[in-house]
Amino acid sequence: MARGKAISVKIATPKVIKALETKLAELETNWANQEANEAKYQESYKAWQKELADFAIAHFANAENIRTNYRSWNKTLNVDFDIVGSDKDFPAEPEREFEQLHRHNYTEQKEEMSNAIRILKMTDEETVSTSTYQAVARYL
Repeated sequence: MARGKAISVKIATPKVIKALETKLAELETNWANQEANEAKYQESYKAWQKELADFAIAHFANAENIRTNYRSWNKTLNVDFDIVGSDKDFPAEPEREFEQLHRHNYTEQKEEMSNAIRILKMTDEETVSTSTYQAVARYL
């Protein structure tokens, strides 16, 4: 299909309302669970950092480009070095298994979805036009 050609379809208004309500509920659930999910991620990230440090210490014999910095005023020694290896050698970094939402994004999405639902519930039209669907499609 060539770009720039419009698709003209009619979608049942109740289906669009239901889909928006489902996505709004999902958004609110994700927002409510975000703090707990982030805490679990940070816990696993700290464990990964410890695992990475243990890996670096165990492979110090393979270190290249060793740099040291001794601070006599507070009696600290900083050691910086490089360990070259393939990605499969290093411990796997944890990934967020959830979408990270910022307050302003959450507020904006919630407000726009709620407004779209209210407007669609007030219409007498049985179907939603393509242009209206395109306006709400990014949330579905």
